[in-house]
Amino acid sequence: MTASPLPCDASEITDLDAHALSAAIHARRLSCREVMAAYLARIHRLNPALNAIVNLAPDERLLAQAEACDAELARGHSRGWLHGIPQAIKDAAMAEGFATTVGSPLLADAVAPRDGLMAARMKAAGAIVIGKTNMPELGLGSHTFNPVFGATPNAWDATVSGGGSSGGAAVALAQRLLPVADGSDFMGSLRNPAAWNHVFGLRPSQGRVPMWPAADTWISQLGTEGPMARTVRDLAALLATQAGHDARAPLSLDDGADFTLTAADADPASLRGLRIGWLGDLGGHLPVESGILPVCEAALRRFEGAGALVLPARLDIDLDAVWQAWLMWRRALVAPRVAGLLALQPRDGRPARAHIKPEALWEHDQAQGLDAMTLLRASETRTRLHAAMLALFEHVDLLALPVTQVWPFAIGERWPQQVAGRTMDTYHRWMESTLYATFAGAPALSLPAGFHANGRWPAGLQLIAPPRADARLLRAAAAYETLAAELLARRPPAP
Repeated sequence: MTASPLPCDASEITDLDAHALSAAIHARRLSCREVMAAYLARIHRLNPALNAIVNLAPDERLLAQAEACDAELARGHSRGWLHGIPQAIKDAAMAEGFATTVGSPLLADAVAPRDGLMAARMKAAGAIVIGKTNMPELGLGSHTFNPVFGATPNAWDATVSGGGSSGGAAVALAQRLLPVADGSDFMGSLRNPAAWNHVFGLRPSQGRVPMWPAADTWISQLGTEGPMARTVRDLAALLATQAGHDARAPLSLDDGADFTLTAADADPASLRGLRIGWLGDLGGHLPVESGILPVCEAALRRFEGAGALVLPARLDIDLDAVWQAWLMWRRALVAPRVAGLLALQPRDGRPARAHIKPEALWEHDQAQGLDAMTLLRASETRTRLHAAMLALFEHVDLLALPVTQVWPFAIGERWPQQVAGRTMDTYHRWMESTLYATFAGAPALSLPAGFHANGRWPAGLQLIAPPRADARLLRAAAAYETLAAELLARRPPAP
């Protein structure tokens, strides 16, 4: 029986999720060239307003690569499930021939001589790299703006932030400029923009997705690369592509984890008896804007409706001490990156310091004088947090927190100065809800939970699993996806 051809209308092609797109390409119902042309047409039409994809390669080069993919399929060869599918790499990661600016004017011309490991693995699965996705300068702050490319607005409301640091990736994904997206997460950088743009974002377990090249492979484990997608099946498949041990990353996991999802996983009946510990606002520790907790609780009721148990949970640890330990670790890891930039000599003759955002300079300057004893004590606090979370996982299967403590804020603001009446004492205090999974090395997944009363601002529910239990998160999310089908079908307006 011959498969029926798919319509070749560009919008219908870009509406397909990555699995459907892959199936159509491999069944020869769509050519890779048609797919590339459809995405380029949409990018050229929408990206000028969205500013989500930067350093886009020339059309003729990308179309030629797509035709080469078609020729390979005609010979019976497929590179993998992403064969011929367009992909833009977050501007923090290396992709050969594209600048890796990390949003810094000091690195605007830093063209990558080779692929980073994540990009190489996606290319090996067949993806065609078309450009990069926008991010905040040096990846600091969950708001995508920088002096090289400018700001990326929210996919649902151009007057507010699209989040970050994987903001360009989330906005491009939500607006169908990409079928799947990659990013990285230090303090919510995959989770926050996913929540604010109504898509799925997964921060994998520490070591699940190895990062290379890297200046340090032993200590810098708080940041990790990972996937974003509009469907859980695509999310799981992209994680499987990105994950796996690499000898150059000695702490990367080699546990043979399987992220394959079955039809049974998508059945809400699979949630029966699942125990979810609801941490809420951590007993009042987290300031949270009005409306966010009720949206998260509504998402949890979907789980309850399928037979899951949602139980109140409490972290038995001094949360203020955890925050102070987090500050020490973050300074220790960010400061060397900033120091490397401070050593550069800009072409305009001004000191490099004049070209670096104040938040980055604050991290660097605060780290001066940081000694090994202080960092080790902070690591001991981190160890106690890890133990406290493992103690909770003896009683529950997953933990839940709001992804974000605020709704998307005005795009002209650098960061929220106040949240729920409390003054923020650092540029990232308003993102505190994301640090617990990061600090414990645990996987965390952002689920689309609902919207603000204005109907324009999405929010996300953060599910956290024990370290290395990434597959447990994906299975729970797959069943939730079935339960929340009507919510997930909502589309952002065209810009």
